[in-house]
Amino acid sequence: MSALKLLKGTHGLLLGAGVVIGSVGIKMLTSDSAKRVYVKAVAAGMRAKHACEDTFESARAEVDDIVAEAAYLNETAYGSEAEPDVESGEPASTEA
Repeated sequence: MSALKLLKGTHGLLLGAGVVIGSVGIKMLTSDSAKRVYVKAVAAGMRAKHACEDTFESARAEVDDIVAEAAYLNETAYGSEAEPDVESGEPASTEA
């Protein structure tokens, strides 16, 4: 099949349309207005990431508070009794 026959039929039209659409698409993607849209989208993503990190940090602080209160409650309610260490079978040390 020669290149001349390929360009004469509908395949040639499709090839030409693809080249035109690709060229226009590249021009649109690299334009200044498209870059502004990209910057705004990345900025919104960064704000969302920051909000998620803040939420995660506050949740971590709440969990740390709960663990600290539970440890204090165990020390005050049970005194110097310590739970036995699972691996050795001996009481765990109370040093922190």
